[in-house]
Amino acid sequence: MQNILIIINDAPYGTEKAYNALRMAMTLQKEHTDEVAVNVFLLADAVTCGLPHQNTPNGFYNIERMLKSVIRNGAEVKSCGGCSKARGIDKLEFIPGIKLSNMKEFAQWTVSCDKVLTF
Repeated sequence: MQNILIIINDAPYGTEKAYNALRMAMTLQKEHTDEVAVNVFLLADAVTCGLPHQNTPNGFYNIERMLKSVIRNGAEVKSCGGCSKARGIDKLEFIPGIKLSNMKEFAQWTVSCDKVLTF
């Protein structure tokens, strides 16, 4: 089984980087179920992707729903604790299943995976 790490660097809305990263994660999980394990690391402004209660207009993608789907389908999702602290959100509630992490764990994930995709 191939381990794939997806790193998201941008805020959930404003650009489509988080959206495209999660589309890729969902497609990998759907099309290659028995071939890959997907993990997602939220870094820099992407830590705000992990906040719950996102209310987007009808017909607009919703990063919270996408993250919940990725988690439900077996991905681990971690958020940089230092980045969260710098943005004043480290004490806030995150989407269930998202854990605050650190650079040591991020480095370990990077070393132990087969492929890294950055968005």
